[in-house]
Amino acid sequence: MQLKRVVVTGMGALTPIGLDIPTYWEGLKSGTSGANLITKFDTTKFKTKFACELKNFDPLQYLDRKEAQRMDSFCHYAIAAAEQAMQDSGLNLEKINLDRAGVVVGSGIGGIHTFFQEVQAFVKGDGTPRFNPFFIPKMIIDLAPGHISIRYGFRGPNYSAVSACATSSHNIIDAFNLIRLGKADVIITGGSEAAVTPTGIGGFNAMKALSERNDDYLRASRPYDKERDGFVLGEGAGILILEELEHALNRGAKIYAEIAGCGMSADAYHITAPDPEGKGVRLVMRNALEDAGMSVEDIDYINTHGTSTPLGDVAEAKAIVEVFGEHAKRLSISSTKSMTGHLLGAAGAVELIACILAIQHNLIPPTINHEHKDEECPDLDYTFNVAKPRNVRAALSNTFGFGGHNTSIIVKRYE
Repeated sequence: MQLKRVVVTGMGALTPIGLDIPTYWEGLKSGTSGANLITKFDTTKFKTKFACELKNFDPLQYLDRKEAQRMDSFCHYAIAAAEQAMQDSGLNLEKINLDRAGVVVGSGIGGIHTFFQEVQAFVKGDGTPRFNPFFIPKMIIDLAPGHISIRYGFRGPNYSAVSACATSSHNIIDAFNLIRLGKADVIITGGSEAAVTPTGIGGFNAMKALSERNDDYLRASRPYDKERDGFVLGEGAGILILEELEHALNRGAKIYAEIAGCGMSADAYHITAPDPEGKGVRLVMRNALEDAGMSVEDIDYINTHGTSTPLGDVAEAKAIVEVFGEHAKRLSISSTKSMTGHLLGAAGAVELIACILAIQHNLIPPTINHEHKDEECPDLDYTFNVAKPRNVRAALSNTFGFGGHNTSIIVKRYE
């Protein structure tokens, strides 16, 4: 069976360093930190008092008041980024077959704040279950693609894949496979997350996963730095329009890049810690290269998972050396989580967009906040602190999730 080619024809993003693609890219280029003290709740008794929140986002720019009240923030973010991507794609809904247009969008946790509010109200009451009738529809993850499909009338494949921090990458991979197998012509795909909440911060604090650098929060997300102490929680959404190549060409679409291939694997090791030998990470990158039919020399840039956790950064860097051999030192590598924080179920999508922008602009976004060399991390070009010009023919985006879920997606310049 001849697989169809899949291209990216639209992008939208809400990130802690920019509420659309142009400002996101400006933030990446200039090495902007998205971290700040948390404004959404009182952090007096929390170990971590900062995060990468969205700044100045108003859902009423995309939804009417009644619609917005019936959704959790993660749905607001998904719909806003989808609207940006749809506008960017130039798709004419009257000229495409809506039966072959799908939505595959996920979230790592979904409506965690809605769940918290409803349970808290019940516990404070007299035991009578006075739940909001929109409690369940606000909370469940698959309502993000559900709302998006209703908005645009897309009747094709519609669901959410969930795999913690690898969520949006798994959704993109599913969308890619559905299109190349001929099951759909166009799919809105990506992920959204809104976990900067008391339960989100408290839960990750309990796991000792978050940085507690409260006196220096702007520089707390520091992948590959010897003094890194955990990740910085972020929020937002990344959405891409994937389209079958001939479908895109026939309507004269703008093409950003081609999805070349993807890989999936498991660590099969621990629920939260990475395999220290990076076995699953090595496998997933090799799977992606094989799927794309590309050699290691074809890759110019890797946007790493690079969360700024002591164990994860080292395991991934060592796996890159294992897979890429001598070419590893010629690669440009960076972790844009140093700027955006960790967007959990939206991370893979916004980082794949960073890869596409790197190809488009021939510029490697930096890994900021690096001050102290970690001898455990092999010598590689991590693009510390300042963006670097480079001809980027193809880029690989790594995203991993609790449970040992690993994904790699390769994008290349469309030719």
